[in-house]
Amino acid sequence: QLQLVESGGGLVQPGGSLRLSCTASGFTLDYYAIGWFRQAPGKEREGVSCISSSGGSTDYAVFVKGRFTISRDNAKNTVYLQMNSLKVEDAAVYFCAAVRVARDCLHPREYDYWGQGTQVTVSS
Repeated sequence: QLQLVESGGGLVQPGGSLRLSCTASGFTLDYYAIGWFRQAPGKEREGVSCISSSGGSTDYAVFVKGRFTISRDNAKNTVYLQMNSLKVEDAAVYFCAAVRVARDCLHPREYDYWGQGTQVTVSS
């Protein structure tokens, strides 16, 4: 069974940092592009960042550029999202997703497999 599991969410103060992990089971992530998405209450799911299967190509939503960094360790079957300088508006449930090939890797419709999400709360 193909499964993605996110971890690393939690409560952090504005300006703080978190690192999210997305780990696959039942398949290897080596051949998949991975995207990170988030959804706040009452809002649509939006793309945050994505990375190609090789890790050679990344993309970021404009509202996280310079603050978030996506990376992958295929040996550990895991993709990471390092989130720095967190803002209150970054609070949401964060999801990772996988697809073999993505044309618009920040769009949710491109993805075949999804995790259950991890909650990120940014509050003082």
